[in-house]
Amino acid sequence: MSIRRGFIVFVFATALSGCVSKTIPTYTGPEVTRIVLDKNERELTLLHNDQVLRSYDVELGFAPEGHKQFEGDGRTPEGRYYIDRRNPNSAFYLSIGLSYPNAQDRAFARARGRSPGGDIFIHGTPASVMFRNDWTAGCIAVSNAEMREIYSMVNLRTPIDIYP
Repeated sequence: MSIRRGFIVFVFATALSGCVSKTIPTYTGPEVTRIVLDKNERELTLLHNDQVLRSYDVELGFAPEGHKQFEGDGRTPEGRYYIDRRNPNSAFYLSIGLSYPNAQDRAFARARGRSPGGDIFIHGTPASVMFRNDWTAGCIAVSNAEMREIYSMVNLRTPIDIYP
């Protein structure tokens, strides 16, 4: 296959990846009681009590080291948060929202005359950013197929513990 033909096939496949169905599978397994994100390992784990149900490789904010402090810093938060919203029509395929910023995050930023930012989600990956590492503004990104699975498994108010 010529380089040109290979490139055309790649572009076409990338364009089609944006057309993937958002059909959410039905999950009938054990309840996800906690989510753990190990930022250093780039691993998101769904747990039922102490039992690992699934683990996923993730992409983080463009400057992932350290706790998110301000809007635009490119960091992914650290600490305990909760799933507080679901968006089936997300610009990033599907998404579930984290309760960042909490009262402590807001107070820290306010004391410095800054905004803590917000809208931190676990979400899918648009075709336009495939093959890039740590590209989000502070969110947690997985593949679209993985996001369908996560979306079906995780309920509102599920705690998420994010470690450095």
